[in-house]
Amino acid sequence: MQFGSHPPAHRTLVHISDTHLLAGGARLYDRFAVEDNLRRTLDRVEQAGEGADALVFTGDLTDLGEPDAYLRLRRIVEPVAERLGAPIAWVAGNHDERSEMRRDLLDEEPSQKAIFHAWDLAGLRLIALDSTVPGWHHGEIDDAQLDWLRGKLAEPAPLGTILALHHPPLPSHVPLFDVLELRGQDRLADVIRGTDVRAILAGHLHYAMHGTFAGVPVSVAAATCYTMDVAREPQRVNGMDAGQSFSLVHVYDDTITHTTVPVHGAEPTAAFDLDFYARLAAMTPDERLEAFSRKAPRR
Repeated sequence: MQFGSHPPAHRTLVHISDTHLLAGGARLYDRFAVEDNLRRTLDRVEQAGEGADALVFTGDLTDLGEPDAYLRLRRIVEPVAERLGAPIAWVAGNHDERSEMRRDLLDEEPSQKAIFHAWDLAGLRLIALDSTVPGWHHGEIDDAQLDWLRGKLAEPAPLGTILALHHPPLPSHVPLFDVLELRGQDRLADVIRGTDVRAILAGHLHYAMHGTFAGVPVSVAAATCYTMDVAREPQRVNGMDAGQSFSLVHVYDDTITHTTVPVHGAEPTAAFDLDFYARLAAMTPDERLEAFSRKAPRR
């Protein structure tokens, strides 16, 4: 359905981050019901994600890298992806463990090698990079991945490329995350600058944020487990069981949009139902402007 100058999006991605699942369905820090939060998130995804071309999880899939946590994650997410008909792009985060993630989530041989993949979503190239450093919480992308990425980007994709990684190449509002930032950002910038990379998806910060890196828009999705209360002064920011959200990424010819969707919705006070849109579709463009754009005369 098109009423304006922009045609429908070519591709739609669902961007979810920082689920932090634990074995046995345990609460994170004995406080946050992370499995329940993920299930609520996926219920909302199924409300909003019809026509999704991929589900992208940008890291910290588990909190401790436990095998049962990865298995529980699969049991929760895979049925939803199957109903949506969308592949899942799993991205490693600093709380994940490569060997367990490979074996229990990806059905691969366990190893400490970086986890990176590429998908062709009918012309849109999606690339997952591994910014984790085994044994550490800060991030870095190793030379082997950068060489591989450079080779992939040597040939443009019809709809361009979207990168997904855990550590965002951006400054943070929270001082702690400056310690745990992505290191070697200049080397990544050298690889992607001037290529067909159109957007970078990331997580790690537990709050939604946007910026640019090497001329490329960066979108950080807030966590589903808990989020940061950035209304506080930076030194006092702490986790809260509120504000969880995910993002819908819509890919157009000349732009990509990132829409934040709250996990905890509410009953709308007014709704535009199917009959409303049917009447709208039956009007001419001038009739639609007259009916919905013109302001009523002031009294």
